[in-house]
Amino acid sequence: MKQLKGLDLLGLKVKDKVTGQIGIVTSISFDPYGCVQALVHPGLDKDQKLRELSWFDVQRLQKLTTKALLPIPSFAAATGPERKPVPRV
Repeated sequence: MKQLKGLDLLGLKVKDKVTGQIGIVTSISFDPYGCVQALVHPGLDKDQKLRELSWFDVQRLQKLTTKALLPIPSFAAATGPERKPVPRV
């Protein structure tokens, strides 16, 4: 199965080339118009509170690490033949 553009960023530490924000990519979004964005988790502040997460176009991101924190899942369970469609009402 061909890997979708952007999935290779999941779990990597990245830097936004425009704002300089650094964080870990925790989600990838695909829209119907071909825009691929990554959700970047910047971590905690000095008071151990969650800082605001931000969405960035994947083309703006520079990889700072090459090994993901966790292995990327195959996503086969979500698209495999064993999954049956939910009937529409």
